[in-house]
Amino acid sequence: MASLNPYTDLLGSRKAKHLLRRACFSYSKITLDYFATLTPQQAVSELSNEPILFWEHPYDTIVNSNTGVPDAFWMHTTNTTPADFSVGQFRKKAIISGWWWYNAQKQNSLKHKLVFFLHSCFTLSKDDGVAKSSYFYDYLRLLDFYAFGNIKTLAKKITFDNSILYYLDNNTNNKNNPNENYSREFLELFTILKGEQIGEGDYTTYKESDIQNAAKVFSGIKTKPLRDTLDPDTGIPMGYVNTGQHDTTDKIFSSAFNNQTISGQSTQQGVIQEVNDFVEMIFSQQATAKSYCRKLYRFYVKSEWSQEVEDDIITPLSSQLIANNFNLHEVLETLLMSQHFYDEDSSDNTDEIIGSVVKSPLQLISETLQLLDISLPNPEASATNPPGSFSNDQIYFHKFYYNFSYLGFFASTGINPFSPETVAGYPAMYQTPSFDRNWFSSNTVIGRYKLIECLITGRNNILNNNMNIRVQFNSVDYVENSGNFSTATATDATTLVTEIAELLYCESIDSTRITYFVSILTDGLEAYYWNTAWNEYLQTGNTVQVKIRLDALFTAMINAAEFQLM
Repeated sequence: MASLNPYTDLLGSRKAKHLLRRACFSYSKITLDYFATLTPQQAVSELSNEPILFWEHPYDTIVNSNTGVPDAFWMHTTNTTPADFSVGQFRKKAIISGWWWYNAQKQNSLKHKLVFFLHSCFTLSKDDGVAKSSYFYDYLRLLDFYAFGNIKTLAKKITFDNSILYYLDNNTNNKNNPNENYSREFLELFTILKGEQIGEGDYTTYKESDIQNAAKVFSGIKTKPLRDTLDPDTGIPMGYVNTGQHDTTDKIFSSAFNNQTISGQSTQQGVIQEVNDFVEMIFSQQATAKSYCRKLYRFYVKSEWSQEVEDDIITPLSSQLIANNFNLHEVLETLLMSQHFYDEDSSDNTDEIIGSVVKSPLQLISETLQLLDISLPNPEASATNPPGSFSNDQIYFHKFYYNFSYLGFFASTGINPFSPETVAGYPAMYQTPSFDRNWFSSNTVIGRYKLIECLITGRNNILNNNMNIRVQFNSVDYVENSGNFSTATATDATTLVTEIAELLYCESIDSTRITYFVSILTDGLEAYYWNTAWNEYLQTGNTVQVKIRLDALFTAMINAAEFQLM
């Protein structure tokens, strides 16, 4: 029977890998070895610590054509309306996503993946309808603020977020000219979700008239380009209420919400109260809690599940979510500590959780960099630095993230971080029947397979421009000096392949697969060939032969099916 009872044994390597992959974007061998010694409760507690913001503010190193100097820390100000800062908005939004990703790469915390999960709940596309980079920056900060907090409160705050208001056209939602775009998505995608249709405009969880009345609640809420209106709870810039354009009539909702009436208001605080009452009404429905718990399960555990899982995992999680006033973090902790999460509640080997999900491109590049100990240029800098005083490392990071990862790898593998093609989100997170298998297709496989090639050569072979990506994997140095392998391991082909596989893959590989990878390392010769070649390298310092063989091995092992899964 599927069980949320806690798993209390030490994790060990296999289960620690599973937790770190699902809860975070990457891990190192040092982290893995440490977490293997912990119980799930200890591990999840450590992952729940507030992460450090290593890189505090995003910055733009490119010279602004209007001013002749870089815009530098353009977000380190409340006023981003001048034309000088309007240059390169697409690039600036990509830089912000790189700022977020770098901080996520620097440490293991539940928070970073929770932010991306919340993005999948309150979806926008930063490159298609968000406009200003400041809007996107504040949206990310809002998700981060509530990632360890209350998703119901976030649903209230997101309604005043400039990026969401702009993206879903609430700027044009006025009392005499209602725009239902935001209210429709708020019900259908952001919160309670569309239930089974039982009639014209009737979806069991809400009715078409509820969308219309919700639009009246949201009427008059506008974007505020000048970032001087701060939310009193978060300190993050927000939109404002144009009371003259707000529908002040009472809003009477359908039988789906017990015909509740929300009294119309005419002041800014009154409109905020209307939104508060509306969100409280939506979140009073069991269906809302279940919608978030189903999304949580699909994001962290598995795309599809049985009725048993629905009854024994999702339903109790939704009850917990309601009981703890919609603190999603606490529900996630329960899930990540459960017997079910670690495949310890069932003897049915046909329904395994570990290794059942195709990695997203974001997961794939993050894991590859961390597991192979590939150093990134350090972009960290202080906003007190003089404009334009960037080091080569800071410039090189932007070249790696923007020119290679963002425009090359992500574009070729079916993800634009924080920019899904539709408000429904990324197909891998909602589109039946493929779900996460959407990440791996004939359109995306070449980009995925070229990643390790680009990291080995240090060149952008995805865009075929051969540009220096400012990051490079040295396979010989990794085997010899990373500390991941002993001297004895490095000289023995079978042991080396086995230990690399144990680090990279969800499950141990069998002897057939080990033999296959050993044959790549030895170029089809006997296994002792590698011992001779490695010892010759140690004596002479000539890396040519061992590098060719190790590059071939890591290419094969990274591109193997086992590494594409998590």
